[in-house]
Amino acid sequence: MDTYFAVPKGRLKLRVEAPGDAMLVRYQREDVAGARESLYEVTPVADAAATLAALAARHGVRSRVEKSRTLYLLENVRIHLDEVVGLGTFIEFEAVMDGAGSDEASAALIARLRDELGVADGDLSALSYGDMLAMGGAGARRGADGGKVSHLHLALGGEVRNEDVTPQEQG
Repeated sequence: MDTYFAVPKGRLKLRVEAPGDAMLVRYQREDVAGARESLYEVTPVADAAATLAALAARHGVRSRVEKSRTLYLLENVRIHLDEVVGLGTFIEFEAVMDGAGSDEASAALIARLRDELGVADGDLSALSYGDMLAMGGAGARRGADGGKVSHLHLALGGEVRNEDVTPQEQG
């Protein structure tokens, strides 16, 4: 469960993945539909309930996101297949970019994957799941099969073959 707080700049969420496994994630990024830089900090949290109470009292809760995630790893790329309660099914590509030559290869692969998967510019979303839920589900786009699809972090690297992709279940 991700709880988004109403902070004045950027986004702040408390992610609780399992009892005793929580973290604060603070990040800033432009609200544009497409590849974009996301600057973030992750801080482990020892007491999720106390942290939630303190941040809710200080900032207010903007939204809560409940999702199940299947994570595929490919080199420096995380491919998230998310089922978000109240929104639908999403795919998200995320890679840590180092500013080196691999960034260009990653951009080329993104273009190829988008082409092969039929991901048009109109399928992209500028909003986080928390933003969409705070707006009553607005901003979730429909994919070709009628399902809701969002492609958020579009920065991948490497050649994709079936044997390269390893699924990992996440809550």
